[in-house]
Amino acid sequence: MNPAPLLVVHPGTHGVAMYARDMASAVRAARPSIRTIDAADLETAPGDAPLHVHFTDRLWGDSPEEAASAFGALAARRAVSVTLHDVPQASDGERNLPRRRAAYAAVAAAARGVAVNSEHERALLREEAVWSGPAVSIPLPVDLETGAPRMPADGSVGVLGYFYPGKGHDEAARAAANAGIGRMTILGRASAGHAAELEEFVRRAGALGVDVEVTGWLDDAEIARRGRAVSVPVIAHRHVSASGSLASWIGWGRRPVAVRNRYMDEMATLRPGTLLTVDEPDLAVAVRQAFELPESTWHGLTRLPMAWPEAAEGYVRWWGGLAW
Repeated sequence: MNPAPLLVVHPGTHGVAMYARDMASAVRAARPSIRTIDAADLETAPGDAPLHVHFTDRLWGDSPEEAASAFGALAARRAVSVTLHDVPQASDGERNLPRRRAAYAAVAAAARGVAVNSEHERALLREEAVWSGPAVSIPLPVDLETGAPRMPADGSVGVLGYFYPGKGHDEAARAAANAGIGRMTILGRASAGHAAELEEFVRRAGALGVDVEVTGWLDDAEIARRGRAVSVPVIAHRHVSASGSLASWIGWGRRPVAVRNRYMDEMATLRPGTLLTVDEPDLAVAVRQAFELPESTWHGLTRLPMAWPEAAEGYVRWWGGLAW
């Protein structure tokens, strides 16, 4: 078997950076001989050591072009495999889609191996002319908290994660209003550069009769506690790559109402009973039904497919077959 790569990790609270660190910990728990290295310390790494990185353009540069250039410079010096996150798609818009598509295509072409987190994303690579070569799909794992207590329902519709356009907040607010629910909780804060848009959203929701609470940043224990307290978890993304929010809801025991798309259908098949998928026109009705039947918003399962150890072993097997 080929040698496993050094796992490159980034500091900070960006979702992909946090996921990369968590995955590196899971891999090292399975294979203690595999090492991690901070992105800032790559010049100190052994010159012949292959690397594995997690790539999303916002983590690697201030623009798609800068991010692709940074990855390309690294791949020119070392053998690198990559997990692609936030795969380009139509919801990026007419201006950003061509730029992101070109950036991701350059990254995939320069890598020794390409991974994504869903079959949906693997299809997007082909559909968006990013990459037509081999790619492995290793789904986002779920860390199921089986012993955590259920919280009293707080009367709100909840949306989890950073706020940014396309995350589904407007859809959730309209569904809440149409369902006669006057409270909404955003578990998180604005993504970088989107604070003003978050303020505008709060005003729009208010005009619909929905009072929005923005929790801001919460530590792991508190966001889990608040996530278990919202009355109806909702996922209504327009921009869908792979959803860490969905994994978190399921890990907390919740069964969110999710607007149906190819990714949500894939996850419903992977983990039956853990989410309710509905077409967008039916979202308000589903939210109202969930509000009136609180038990339906909990999946009640004690074991789930694709936990962290399984995902880690998936990476180890994949690396073993790459041509470094």
